[in-house]
Amino acid sequence: MSRSLRRGAIAATALVISLASLTACGAGNDAQTLGVRPDNAAVSVGTIKIQNAVVITQPEAGAEGPATVSATVFNNGDKNEVLEGITLPGADGTVKLTAAGGSGPVTVPAGGSIIIGGKGNPAAVIENGHEATELGGAQPVAFQFSRTGEVKLEAFVVPATSYYQEYGPSGAPSPAGSPTASPTDAASPDASPDATGEASPGATPGGSPEAEATATETPAAGH
Repeated sequence: MSRSLRRGAIAATALVISLASLTACGAGNDAQTLGVRPDNAAVSVGTIKIQNAVVITQPEAGAEGPATVSATVFNNGDKNEVLEGITLPGADGTVKLTAAGGSGPVTVPAGGSIIIGGKGNPAAVIENGHEATELGGAQPVAFQFSRTGEVKLEAFVVPATSYYQEYGPSGAPSPAGSPTASPTDAASPDASPDATGEASPGATPGGSPEAEATATETPAAGH
């Protein structure tokens, strides 16, 4: 093999190895922990690492309603950290932090991580998000931890569409007493006639013949 061909083969091999290494890195835990693109805002302070931080607005530009903060928080220390709050420095927005299940502290376990946003995870809802955030911009966000203290970064502001839909405002836990139970209540008109003693057309056909038979046999037993 000539020297030029040998050099070409070595260069091609090096390129393949480099691409394989990049692919392996992209498939690591950090890239897959949250289904949000890994090129979003990230920062490390002490034992705390925040990755994939975004502010997610309503799907339609300019639409009123809440927004959410979504991120993956890693705790590389040997003691638990409590995420005590999230604020938006320089903005009027108020962030309501809620633990998974609706109550209790938002704890980042030692050597572990949590996802903020999405079904079954802690939620950080910006109640007046349409006023506090600007779609397409970068929003300063500050996370307050019990041990590490304040950790700041700038998060991209994106709409709750496509990639971010399940982490957006629609994925936030519904507050207690919300109208989410109304579909069940919508069935009450069908049940209300039964309460007055009148047979419901949709419920009684299967049972009415037996009731009539019982009523017919009762006088016979008296004879």
